[in-house]
Amino acid sequence: MAQVTISINAKPYVVGCDDGEEARLKALAATIDAKVRSADPGGGAAGETRLMLMGALMLADEAATCASRLATAEAEIARLRADLDRADDHAVAALEAAAAKIEAMAAR
Repeated sequence: MAQVTISINAKPYVVGCDDGEEARLKALAATIDAKVRSADPGGGAAGETRLMLMGALMLADEAATCASRLATAEAEIARLRADLDRADDHAVAALEAAAAKIEAMAAR
């Protein structure tokens, strides 16, 4: 297990992660740091716990928005797949009808 030092609001934290995940952890920490810093436009007026809470709430809001958008997109994909299946069924029916007409014409 690897250990990485990350910085949130200019305060270092040593955290563990799986080997090879160090860069991802640092990128995630940078995202959290940006949220925490944006939660304190006064530059230190709020306490550390409150800043962490506000940053976590902002990230949770983004995650919930993404989850909602994903659910909407998945529903739209399911609808489009159903439309495609119906279109395929209509195309097959049309081709079968055309083949039947051609066979009937050929039999005359």
